[in-house]
Amino acid sequence: MAELTQKATVLSVTDLTPHVRQVVVLPHMQKILFWPGQWVSLKLPVGLNPPLNRAYSMAAPGTTSGELILVLDRVTGGLGSGFLFQLKPGDDVLLSGPYGNFILSEPVKEQELLLVARYTGLIPIRCILKQLYAQRQTGAVLLIAVAPAEDELLFHRELLTLAVTNPGFRYLPLVAADGEQQAVDLVLSMLRPLIDNGPKVLPMLCGTKAFVRPLRAYFVNAGYDRKEVKTETYD
Repeated sequence: MAELTQKATVLSVTDLTPHVRQVVVLPHMQKILFWPGQWVSLKLPVGLNPPLNRAYSMAAPGTTSGELILVLDRVTGGLGSGFLFQLKPGDDVLLSGPYGNFILSEPVKEQELLLVARYTGLIPIRCILKQLYAQRQTGAVLLIAVAPAEDELLFHRELLTLAVTNPGFRYLPLVAADGEQQAVDLVLSMLRPLIDNGPKVLPMLCGTKAFVRPLRAYFVNAGYDRKEVKTETYD
């Protein structure tokens, strides 16, 4: 069956940080039913051979009205982000989906859920967290979120509040201003005491390939099967 591509109207646009924007859209033809952690493909009328396809994860679980909350980062010179950052309420975009397997197939109870995100890699993870805590279906959770600057820590206050109100949730924000290798080194410095000396966790990693692949390799070297380490990359 061919995928359904449909128009969606922009309902609101909100800047979350100096370089990240939230866009709420409402599909025209039918509601998109998705699992937290999945994404839609936006089909943009730019580039040499339009449409230009760009993937964006949902930042919050589905609503009864069918609205989708997407979060975009501005890429210097990027055709896709350049177009998307010009959108205003009332504009239409084309999209299809949902896609992706970066999801939790069952409630987390026994093992600690370890979530590691690099910058906008936090978006699908935030969606997963909102679903888990809305349904009260989780045990211990540790989130490590790495941003390129302190003012680019996404959903920082929201996550701090979640940590205060849910004793089983731990939130560790980190800043790595010098690129992916620094981000990887910071995360590994936090992971080694946890992984080397403790029981197995359920790892979910999201970010660029340069960030995710070394971390996945670390888990595999520590005795995890590759299938036990869920990953999502956005480059």
